[in-house]
Amino acid sequence: MTVESTHGCPVTGSVDTIRRTRTALGDEGWLATSYAQVRTLFADPRLGRAHPTPETAARVSDSVFFGGPLGNFETEPADQARLRELVVPFFSPRRMRDLGPRVQELTTRLFDEMAAKGAPADLHTAVALPLPLLVICELLGVPYADRDQFRAWTEALGDQQDGAKVQQGVAGLFEYFMMLVQRKRSDPADDVLSHLCARDDLSDQGIATLGLGLLFGGHETTVVQIGVGAKRLLENLTQWQALVDDPALVPTAIEELLRVADATQMPRYARTDMEIDGNAVHAGDLVLLDLTAANHDPTVFADPHRVDVTRKDGSHVTFGYGARHCIGAPLARIELQTVFTQLVTRFPTMRLAVDPAAVPMRTNTFTGGVEELPVKW
Repeated sequence: MTVESTHGCPVTGSVDTIRRTRTALGDEGWLATSYAQVRTLFADPRLGRAHPTPETAARVSDSVFFGGPLGNFETEPADQARLRELVVPFFSPRRMRDLGPRVQELTTRLFDEMAAKGAPADLHTAVALPLPLLVICELLGVPYADRDQFRAWTEALGDQQDGAKVQQGVAGLFEYFMMLVQRKRSDPADDVLSHLCARDDLSDQGIATLGLGLLFGGHETTVVQIGVGAKRLLENLTQWQALVDDPALVPTAIEELLRVADATQMPRYARTDMEIDGNAVHAGDLVLLDLTAANHDPTVFADPHRVDVTRKDGSHVTFGYGARHCIGAPLARIELQTVFTQLVTRFPTMRLAVDPAAVPMRTNTFTGGVEELPVKW
């Protein structure tokens, strides 16, 4: 079969096998591209994010979160369970539904401001960037007024090419969150950081590390998906018009936009010697889960490269699967559904203000996305 890799290049292989590959840094590993295989490997406890000797581990890039090993090899399973126990309650579907009216309010305000300024506008800076930041700041208890500074750190953290820049981003965010932890201990509020600080089993360093991860993961993906999703719809006016005519299709359309979006190759490391489809995978080997290829598997998705906002077949793996399903997925869905519902109902005549090929894209970060999205209506 032929599927799309995360970089848009054809990848040919059996739907049931993994194959040897080499990363952009020249390291060897295994690549899983089929939908069934990616889901199976997501759920396989013999694969993890940590490596027994991280300094020698194969890497995809210099990215902190998705470039290579992450966490302590000896304690990873317990640490993963502990993380979910600490964080999942704050991002449960019920809590996200309760958050819905506030997301609606913030989205309405941003679109009001964009409409008042008139067309053309940059949808990225007007809505896609500020909305997820506003929401995650309120949830965590991070001052939105500090957004220019911590946004610079988060962008540095996602850089794929400059390792020193990545480390500067991590250090800046960690120091910032250590300061916030001290503030929350002396002046708590009703937010995630304050609730974590109220526990007697977490250190300041642990809370700061958790906080910076939540800040990054809690807004970056949604920023990217709002911009890329809007661009994709405005390039495909038949699909755009389908949503204008029937906004009730928006939840289905969001899942389709997430499916067709370019996604990262998720690194995993074999925790023990194992066999995958007859291939001997050794402890410490890098195994890449190609989410984009899996989401375009023709055995699961009919005509997989076509965007269809009414699609019902299959469910994407953009947010992972099983125990490795993204904790922030319910929040991302609430934000995306709110934005696109208001977008098609309030701006039914919206169009790109430039040729699609002229929309500047971010190429230096592993999350990708648009740098700006000029629109008119």
